[in-house]
Amino acid sequence: MLIPRRADLSVLDLALVIPLQGSAGIFGPSCELCAQLAAEEINAGEGVLARELRLWVVDGSGSPERVADEVGGLVDAGLVDAVVGWHISAVRQAVAPRIAGRVPYVYTALYEGGERSPGVFMVGETPSRQLLPAMRWLNREHGVRRWSIVGNDYIWPRTTAVAARGYAGVCGGRICDEVFVPLGTRDFPRVVKRLERWRPDAVLMLLVGEDAVQFNRAFASAGLDERCWRLSTLIDENTLLGSGADNTRRVCAAAAYFETLITPESLAFGARYTRRFGPDAPTLNSVGESCYEGILLLAALARRADSFDVGAVHAAADSVSYGGPRGEVQVRDRHLDQRIYLAQADDLEFDVVAQL
Repeated sequence: MLIPRRADLSVLDLALVIPLQGSAGIFGPSCELCAQLAAEEINAGEGVLARELRLWVVDGSGSPERVADEVGGLVDAGLVDAVVGWHISAVRQAVAPRIAGRVPYVYTALYEGGERSPGVFMVGETPSRQLLPAMRWLNREHGVRRWSIVGNDYIWPRTTAVAARGYAGVCGGRICDEVFVPLGTRDFPRVVKRLERWRPDAVLMLLVGEDAVQFNRAFASAGLDERCWRLSTLIDENTLLGSGADNTRRVCAAAAYFETLITPESLAFGARYTRRFGPDAPTLNSVGESCYEGILLLAALARRADSFDVGAVHAAADSVSYGGPRGEVQVRDRHLDQRIYLAQADDLEFDVVAQL
């Protein structure tokens, strides 16, 4: 991707780092459109600091080092004023030190927690607020005590699994087995055999995009869905669609946003998305919506600081709040303080059953 050298200083250029291929590629189209909608709506008003937002898409699905070099090169050349987007934690860990707090970096994905790099602000949910209450709910409502973990082999699943071991004990249960597979895994016979041997009450799925699709198909094909629950903190409507209605029984998800969430803010957002992009647009989902939130958060931070300077933004961050599809949210310690919901799959949609 080439960004022309800047001449118009009335424009704020943002690098939108989202996956366009690979396991997470199914999220890319909705991420791009949700970010575009946020920028258009902001530009239709007063913009940000009297400047128009302009998005430049960077493919975040390459190797972390390659993505970091591309984003870092844009920052080095002064071609972007901020970085925002959804991408896996391994990419975030490479990008954050590469840009070294020189521009604001809004990371929109749910993640394992603990990010402290200068200038990084988090939209996404963290395990203590998202996973723990979901595991408690499954224990309380369905008697889940024995867990297996199936995840991709990188930092988010590995670190979340460590937290889950403690959470299982808090919920009166235990983790019986853990297995991690490379990103891009499409065949799960070995994993299914392990689940058949351990016979857990529930599986904690820490799989990304297309990997989760293929796991869901293999899981249901083996008949494991007849008695075993699946819980994921990263499963969206796209993943349900790819999995197929016959393969989503007893799937639960925890997130700050679902397309079927019946709140005034969520319903209004869905209507605007459909009106702008049409009924055949990419499925609206929590991952895409997080990019909309990321643009809103970036705008709110800059307005409060009256600057895009990282130091000024950081100093002002904990006084920032704004309203969006997730309702009214507040920045606390560079993370969004927000409501979390538990939903259960109903064929190809999520039915929100509890606020956690």
